[in-house]
Amino acid sequence: MMKFHKEHAWVKVDGDNATIGISEYAQSKLTNIVFIELPHIGTTAEQGKQIATVESVKSVSAVIAPISGEVIEINKELQDSPEIINSDPYVKGWMIKLKIKDKSELDSLMSEEEYKKQTKG
Repeated sequence: MMKFHKEHAWVKVDGDNATIGISEYAQSKLTNIVFIELPHIGTTAEQGKQIATVESVKSVSAVIAPISGEVIEINKELQDSPEIINSDPYVKGWMIKLKIKDKSELDSLMSEEEYKKQTKG
């Protein structure tokens, strides 16, 4: 099950860990992604605060952490091939894995259906 933050990040929970990336909608608005800056392992992510940066040919955008936790893994493949996010934002284009600090934060996120309604406009 995937949940979405209003700032276009997604989170997928697996036990006490979560995988985070940006949505299909976000990558389509950014267009061709050329660079990504990911946090170091051990960094603390805070819900609603910047955790990474994505640079496209169009702009530079902050990636907002949908939930809080400690970074336990980053997708190193994105450092050499950030365009993976454009082609596969939900599987190969994941960015960060966290050890979840507070699962109740997930309650403030949107379901995929709610997120799709928000981004239709």
